[in-house]
Amino acid sequence: MDLRTTYMGLKLKSPIVVSACTLSEEVGNIVQMEDAGAGAVVLFSLFEEQLKKEEAKYEAIVSSTSNMFAEASDFFPSLDEYHKGSDQYLEIIRKAKEKVKIPIIASLNGITNEGWIHYAKQMEQAGADGLEVNIFFIPADVHLSTSAVEYRYLNIIDELKATVKIPVAVKLNPYFSAMGNMAKRMQEYKADALVLFNRFYQPDFDINKLTLLHNLQYSESNEIRLPLLWIALLYGRVPISLAATTGVQSSIEVIKYILAGADIAMTASALYKNGIGYLKTMNRELESWMMTKGFENIDAFKGTMSQQHISDPTGYERANYIKVLESQK
Repeated sequence: MDLRTTYMGLKLKSPIVVSACTLSEEVGNIVQMEDAGAGAVVLFSLFEEQLKKEEAKYEAIVSSTSNMFAEASDFFPSLDEYHKGSDQYLEIIRKAKEKVKIPIIASLNGITNEGWIHYAKQMEQAGADGLEVNIFFIPADVHLSTSAVEYRYLNIIDELKATVKIPVAVKLNPYFSAMGNMAKRMQEYKADALVLFNRFYQPDFDINKLTLLHNLQYSESNEIRLPLLWIALLYGRVPISLAATTGVQSSIEVIKYILAGADIAMTASALYKNGIGYLKTMNRELESWMMTKGFENIDAFKGTMSQQHISDPTGYERANYIKVLESQK
């Protein structure tokens, strides 16, 4: 069975890709991911505000110390010489490119236009094959209009595409008022791929201590429904590469996403739960299913369950919801 696929112009040996997670902080893990059959690896995200916080902390230490003991400043390196998070991140890109042949996709979460451009350039120069921009933005300002939110996304894409030559994927949320139109506009602004969907940080409450709980929960397989819907709706309508990144726990979710029209399916939760070697199982099960169905390659079944290709397209529409409700009587 031929598992090869193409994602935003990159040739992959498998549609199963490791999504941005802390597992990729170690180059040794990235080597294991390639050996286990990953088509590509999206590195853990570089957060601009975290870098700014580290720089400010360093400057505060140097400033306070030098004010008390002027001669002490000689013992501190300059900020330019100080090894910050971005340097370590870029070094991981370089080392990973030396060790593996699969595409290495950098992940960036910026907060300023200057930050997006600056770090994107550095990632490209370090050898990243592609860039995933994780626009993790919660429009909490009640005075911020819908058009302003949309412009923020499009402006970031526009700036990045004018800055780097490597392909750019946009990891976005599902909460736009006109998701289909927004996807189309992102493609018109030259985004190379859409990653559906980002999971917003959602705090919980401790009702005894009356404090916020900051728990990060793994995605579950039942969370694939929303990205599955939108991939099926967008496939064939917006000429852009599509990636799914929610709820991939096994080969079953991978198959469903490809049937809907995804070029790749990303997973991290499954690897945290089962280990990096689980990628072998997922690829093996995908091959087995393809053999059973008589599909020799990924393109043979990609998008066959999209709205454009199923026999009854109304299955994706409001009318079908009414049928579901009536079936429960």
